[in-house]
Amino acid sequence: MTEPELFDVMFSTRSLRRLQPDPVPDEVLYKVLDAGIRAPSGGNTQHWRFVVVKDPQVKQQIQQIYQKGWREVQALYRTRTAPAHMEEGKFHRLMDSAAYLAEHLAEVPVLLFACLKERPMPPDLAAKLARLSGSSIYPAVQNMLLACRALGLGATLTTVCSLYDDEIKAVLHLPSDISTYALLPIGYPHGKFGPVKRLAVEEVTCLDQWGTPLPRPA
Repeated sequence: MTEPELFDVMFSTRSLRRLQPDPVPDEVLYKVLDAGIRAPSGGNTQHWRFVVVKDPQVKQQIQQIYQKGWREVQALYRTRTAPAHMEEGKFHRLMDSAAYLAEHLAEVPVLLFACLKERPMPPDLAAKLARLSGSSIYPAVQNMLLACRALGLGATLTTVCSLYDDEIKAVLHLPSDISTYALLPIGYPHGKFGPVKRLAVEEVTCLDQWGTPLPRPA
């Protein structure tokens, strides 16, 4: 299979939540993980840790925890309407696909947890940096999502499980200093890739200071 070019990959990596139960070859999954560890991390600590779950019984336990978190997310979104840039029908399809994943998570061939090992630091500094810790794991997650797309795999980034991180830790036997930051359900997709629709660059970018729009090149 010819792998697509980088920009083709980035412009067509959709969140695909309806996945086939067919197994993902080990060598393909290894390539995804190998792409993940090429990402940057704070101080080059490489404190990321990954857990690949294939065992049906473990996946079933994870689904039960996921569904607890999903019920909370559903309650949060129940009174929300579609964002201004999204058609109502598309928003409902997004929510339907998310609900489908919650109901069929245990059928997904690979559940990949992206975790991070805590870095010891003074309490006052830890408080300041708490919101920045994800910068050492989410670049790896994005690398893996792009690698999945290039290899013909469907995937999505979900943090629903992390709402019950302690329970996930118990199921995965994670040490106390390892926390989950994302779950990537991975498999061959039922749907199609891309194109990914987004707001235009000039709608979300300022030049030099807030309120000065970046002009679109002629």
